[in-house]
Amino acid sequence: MLSHGQGSLLNASNLASPLSLSAPTVTKYIDLLVDLLLVRKLRPYHANVGKRLVKSPKTYVRDSGLLHALLGIGDFNRLCGHHVVGGSWKGFVMENLLSGLPPRTWPNFYRTAGGAEINLVLEFPDKPEIWTIEIKRALSAKPKKGFYHACEDIQPHKGFIVYAGEKRYPVSEGVNAVSVSEMYRMIANGIRT
Repeated sequence: MLSHGQGSLLNASNLASPLSLSAPTVTKYIDLLVDLLLVRKLRPYHANVGKRLVKSPKTYVRDSGLLHALLGIGDFNRLCGHHVVGGSWKGFVMENLLSGLPPRTWPNFYRTAGGAEINLVLEFPDKPEIWTIEIKRALSAKPKKGFYHACEDIQPHKGFIVYAGEKRYPVSEGVNAVSVSEMYRMIANGIRT
């Protein structure tokens, strides 16, 4: 059930009902999967922005191969036609980026009730610095309006669109499109420029 909702907000009550379990029991099972490093629970970023923020975490099956096996997706063509293709890409990119984080860096996501959203908000421990990262599966980096609204709320030091292409280019003031590999290198090498 978690694999069908890859990258969606966790609603333990909705998961519990068809399983004839209580929401607290489902939450305990999910916490066990998190402890076993099978599922990532991404916490929401809380800022004092004067807006109603989403408080539920997002869940991702951490291994994309396991995700595809749970969904019965056996090849690339079937993946491309499946509703989880975007969530699968986001989970894959996120796990790769987060594997290079410096110690004590906090990964979060940001979402308001009004629809402003950013896939990944990184709070670095060595400086009071925040990066926002939007993940796109396309070969061009075109964020939605909600990304810009969220950036206005958070006021990050750096903004990035991680996309399936290879070239780095500016998308708007303070926001650059970068490849997955370049973003990983910047995070892993501690580049803050």
